[in-house]
Amino acid sequence: MRRFLLLAPVAVLLTAVVVVFATEYAMARPSHRAKNVPYVASSAPDFDKERHVLDVYSPKKAALSAAGYPVVLFIHGGSWTSGNKNIYSFIGRRLAKQGVVAVVINYRLAPPVHVPEQAADCARALAWTVANIKQYGGDPARVFVMGHSAGGGLAALLATDDALLAANGLPQNPVKGAIMDDPAGLDMYSYLKEMKYEGDAQYKVPFGNDPAVWKEMSPIYKIRPGIPPFLFYLGGETYPSISGSSGRFRDKLKAIGQPAPYIIIPGRHHIPMVLQLYWQHNVIYQGLLKMVGA
Repeated sequence: MRRFLLLAPVAVLLTAVVVVFATEYAMARPSHRAKNVPYVASSAPDFDKERHVLDVYSPKKAALSAAGYPVVLFIHGGSWTSGNKNIYSFIGRRLAKQGVVAVVINYRLAPPVHVPEQAADCARALAWTVANIKQYGGDPARVFVMGHSAGGGLAALLATDDALLAANGLPQNPVKGAIMDDPAGLDMYSYLKEMKYEGDAQYKVPFGNDPAVWKEMSPIYKIRPGIPPFLFYLGGETYPSISGSSGRFRDKLKAIGQPAPYIIIPGRHHIPMVLQLYWQHNVIYQGLLKMVGA
């Protein structure tokens, strides 16, 4: 009996692994992955062969529209100091399964670079997407951005900072909408001035010590009429700094006559807000598909 009890957890684990791999196989079949595509020229002086790359996930079936499928560029989180696109292949697969071309990117991490360089990397990835996504079945006129945690803050910059885009190959902002999944960094200026929470000093590693940079990299100060629509998903148990800055962002959007859907998912903590995207019929995908017109 004891031997059976010892083996039971192993059996459960093996069963879970089999289920996960079977699910991934089922999701991979209707999609194609182009892996480690450089979005910065290898001749560029700052080219990073590991971080200046992206993956494109495309439906294998041709789009019904000649223009192609809608496109979502996904930016990972990790406190601006960690993370990798390879962890989020499930998001690319799930989106492609549902009629969206997904672009999942890497960007340089802090240290040695800071958030302004990371934002520039994301802008360059967006410029690559607009210029090249047609050959992957995507519609360059329907490009949306999405991010979780630090990636949410970077995605919000792409949607709001036209000067950032113009400096990185995009004279006009192509972003048609932004999906925020428990976003961090929407107002780092206030956050780093207040330093309310234990461990806040760690965020000066990516943001530096200059308050002017904190403000420049905070998309809440770039809200103005004419920016793309936003869609927010917040965990009911997320960090107060995330719920607070997201709420202020929502209020500023409303003040310019551009109210944004703002969905709180009860009981969800910060990390599970991205992990739940493993499930194809998750509520976030439902709202995303409606926004992008998939």
